[in-house]
Amino acid sequence: MEIKVLGTGCANCKTTLKLIEEVAAEKGVAVRVAKVEDIQSIMSYGVMSTPGVVIDGKVVHAGGVPNRDKISGWLAGANTTPASATGSGCCGGCGS
Repeated sequence: MEIKVLGTGCANCKTTLKLIEEVAAEKGVAVRVAKVEDIQSIMSYGVMSTPGVVIDGKVVHAGGVPNRDKISGWLAGANTTPASATGSGCCGGCGS
């Protein structure tokens, strides 16, 4: 899963990046997190309010720090390990 945090370096952008990394680590989800600070790149996503979050090329959030539950929801569909990818359940997000 590739995640980009869009923002020019404000405290909210840094907090968003840190929260995403923390939640991913807690859930055992492998993510590649990149910080995008170039204003032209940010605007190319149509984000006018930062921080913005882009997951696998899709804008999922803009403006304000997302809460841990929202981040967990984004990560719920990600494969944690090859073993869990073969488990049962519709999306793998609930652990059943």
